[in-house]
Amino acid sequence: MKRFWLVLLSLGLVMAFSVSAFAVDVKVSAEYYAAGLYLNKVTLNDSDNERKGDIDNPSTAFFFQRLRVGTDFVVSPCLKLVTRFDALERIWGGARSNTWQANAVEPELSAGTRAESENIAFDNAYIDYVSAIGQFDVGYMPDSTWGTVFGNDSMGANNGMIKWMAPVGPVILLANYAKLADNSSSAVSTQSWYWKNRLNATRADRDTDSYRAGFIVPFKNEKANGQAGVLFIFSRDASTRGYASAPAPYLDGYMAKRYQINPYFKANIGPVALQGEAKYSFGNAATFENGSTPTGLPAGYPQTIGGFDQKIDSLSLFLDANAKLGMVTLGGSFAYLQGDDNPTDDVVHDVNTGGLDWNPCLIMFNTDIIDYWVGGLGGQYDSIGGPMSNAWFFQGRVGVAAMPQLDIMASLSYAQADKKPSGYANATYGWEVDVTGTYKITNNLSYMLGAGYLFTGDYFKGTDSPNSGLKTVDDFMIINKLTLSF
Repeated sequence: MKRFWLVLLSLGLVMAFSVSAFAVDVKVSAEYYAAGLYLNKVTLNDSDNERKGDIDNPSTAFFFQRLRVGTDFVVSPCLKLVTRFDALERIWGGARSNTWQANAVEPELSAGTRAESENIAFDNAYIDYVSAIGQFDVGYMPDSTWGTVFGNDSMGANNGMIKWMAPVGPVILLANYAKLADNSSSAVSTQSWYWKNRLNATRADRDTDSYRAGFIVPFKNEKANGQAGVLFIFSRDASTRGYASAPAPYLDGYMAKRYQINPYFKANIGPVALQGEAKYSFGNAATFENGSTPTGLPAGYPQTIGGFDQKIDSLSLFLDANAKLGMVTLGGSFAYLQGDDNPTDDVVHDVNTGGLDWNPCLIMFNTDIIDYWVGGLGGQYDSIGGPMSNAWFFQGRVGVAAMPQLDIMASLSYAQADKKPSGYANATYGWEVDVTGTYKITNNLSYMLGAGYLFTGDYFKGTDSPNSGLKTVDDFMIINKLTLSF
């Protein structure tokens, strides 16, 4: 009997040590930065009432940091679990964000809330599986990573997605699905309360979904290499269907369906790198369900909702070039984002934006510093921080590699509105001069020092008139940043 148990135990040990490990490899990558900034003015409004002890437009200065850690659990060469989290994303010694802080800017640069990111917030958790019929990614992951950096929102809140990609001959085919919002009745949804109490829960489907399909064509010859592709997007927003969810002042629920054609290219020709992208959006911004006609709506809303569905017709363009000539780099960027000077008509033109990922300046249209950490920088009615919209944008750049460890970049940017809102006196956003220097201390540690000066345009006066006395003020920022990455 003892021999039997000894043999059985031996067989069990052999089987146990023969089983493959659940995770044969763990790969960790991380980025930590600590930075400090000084912003001379917290708004673009000039004030004639500044006096000692009564400063209407003060400066601001603070230190801030973020830790971002990515961990891949590699089960086999074709299968892995990809995760990422942000931690200790906060201003040194600053107030912690709370739900009662109504003026706190909720982050757009993480899947977690601002309060979660100040402690720890997981952004990514998805399966990456390479099969015989293509690569599949399933789970929470960065969304909007197509083409160039223009118009992308991968720095924003991640989405639950199913992605597929496979090479077919010289072409790479891809398709994916994203759940942008779920308002189904559940334990964490207010729809559960509406259904149980039978109050206004007239629609079971109030979700927002996005379906995408496209292709990429890589190319390479003796003179050039690069890639080109086209993505087709269909997004269906049913979150405002039914009377219970119709936003004020509308008395009728509506559906939104948006289509987008998104071609891009990237090409390297000798020392020159070129890239470009276009986005054309069309469809229905609002298709009302019952044709109700509320009256007495505030200014800016269509006065007749019933039969006054709104269409989408929006175009954006992006071109960028860089030429490396020895130790000198020359570059330039152009962007156009269609504006809308009449929000009360039946066509919406300003749907497209420059995205969260593209931050061409230190101040103008900057999301990762001005919008996220400063909390925005506004004029009388509009803010200059955040994703670009309604704009003509031009930028020239000159870079110098002064030594192997030091890169210096200077840029001059100009922007103006494509369409002035009704009553605005001027379309000019302004001019901005930026200078940054990045010193590579080690292969993994770098230090950046930068300064930006904004010559503020009169667009930010808003609805100016000769007797209004409205004035704008120029602004500047100084920033330094220590970054560790591996």
